[in-house]
Amino acid sequence: MKRIIHYICIVSTALLLVSCINPVAVNYKITSKGSYQVKNGDTLYSIAWRYGLDYKELASWNNIDESFTIHPGQRLSLLESGNTTQQSSTVAQTSKESSSQTSAKTANVSTDKPKAVESLKNPGRWLWPTQGKVLSTYSAKQLDRRGIDIAGTLGQGVQAVANGKVVYSGNGLSGYGNLIIIKHSNTYLSAYAYNQERLVKEGMTVTAGKEIAKMGKHKTGVARLHFQIRKNGKPIDPLKFLPKR
Repeated sequence: MKRIIHYICIVSTALLLVSCINPVAVNYKITSKGSYQVKNGDTLYSIAWRYGLDYKELASWNNIDESFTIHPGQRLSLLESGNTTQQSSTVAQTSKESSSQTSAKTANVSTDKPKAVESLKNPGRWLWPTQGKVLSTYSAKQLDRRGIDIAGTLGQGVQAVANGKVVYSGNGLSGYGNLIIIKHSNTYLSAYAYNQERLVKEGMTVTAGKEIAKMGKHKTGVARLHFQIRKNGKPIDPLKFLPKR
């Protein structure tokens, strides 16, 4: 009987741990081949975000000009030239993308001449993306805590934390739901996940405080916003940038 009870406890604990795993935390490795084929709906920024890379380096490795234009079917190297022997690079991402999510979306396709480099300055002041209690704080050691989670109500407004340009607005990155990524400078990006509704499109310029989305809910059914800031492609603690409250 003691053995049965012990076994039940182990199984229950395992199930509890599995249920607590954020889908964003599932590892997606860059293998030694280190390449990715562009799908409909992808942007250079979303691909870099998926693999935890700096979009500027990704562009450089693939000789992509300053328009950062990519095309469906294009194969991108995810490793710097001469570094193809690297074993793997672990980042937060889920299982394979759903083809139904990407089939209706189009990639950044442009035949225009390269655009001039955007001279966006690093934000001098950041705003909170929404009102509410912080449910989960940042942890560099835990893949499911690469940002912060903020509680709220379904449909609550989500605002841009600083001036910038929308470089991704879609649902093609599994585990993030409706996701918006904003470029604030050549160094900083911010992201807003689990949205019920996206109110901005790729290419739009936004100002700090502009409502960009409506809050959605986590897979647990609880309304919340998952918010991240990345510096040169790497997640950093948003609470070090947001005003104290």
